[in-house]
Amino acid sequence: MKLILFDIDGTLLWSDGAGRSAIRSALMAEMGTTGPIDGYRFDGKTDPQIVHELMRAAGHPHAESQPHIQAVCDRYVEILAGELAGGQRAPHIFPGVRKLLDAIEIRSDAVLGLLTGNVVAGARLKLGSVGIDFDRFRVGAFGSDAAERSELPGVAVARAARVIGEPPEGEQIVIIGDTPADVTCGESVGARAIAVATGFYTADELSAAGPFAVFEDLSDTDRVLAKIFA
Repeated sequence: MKLILFDIDGTLLWSDGAGRSAIRSALMAEMGTTGPIDGYRFDGKTDPQIVHELMRAAGHPHAESQPHIQAVCDRYVEILAGELAGGQRAPHIFPGVRKLLDAIEIRSDAVLGLLTGNVVAGARLKLGSVGIDFDRFRVGAFGSDAAERSELPGVAVARAARVIGEPPEGEQIVIIGDTPADVTCGESVGARAIAVATGFYTADELSAAGPFAVFEDLSDTDRVLAKIFA
């Protein structure tokens, strides 16, 4: 049984700046500053990590305060919902994603899951904005579970054990993402990583992180499935 864990932003979809805009507004509302957000890279990081790093860089007195970080994340979800529903953003799904998800979901030897830096409510909103049903993913690990991405594979494995009946191990776990952090985060559980260059990293940059396979996008369903189930 394969546990197949997808990142969201840059891998399944693009939210057309809705996430960055919502974080910016939430930081101003809750912390009074955005910190050095212009030029700061969100990709590969969890939502709480983004808040923490920006506030620490700004020297904010509450940069280490978990209640304050949580308040920003809660406000972020509220604002994100408006950003995505307001008609000013044009989120889109990447080529091949729907077909690939459909092909995995019908298999008896696979469990479809998420591994994303998004807090769970943000993940639901972003997927819904491009017509992907959040509930089709039977397992998930989110930024709301741990601020460090490297902790999320362990969360996913524990949750998968309740679905599968036993914890998946090593190459039974496949993580698909668009950043070097997606490639390396599963090392502690022996996961196999597949990288896709639909985010800000090129295929060459992703290859340097040592994934099992790299694709420019997920449009060639048969080739991607062959690597997932190799």
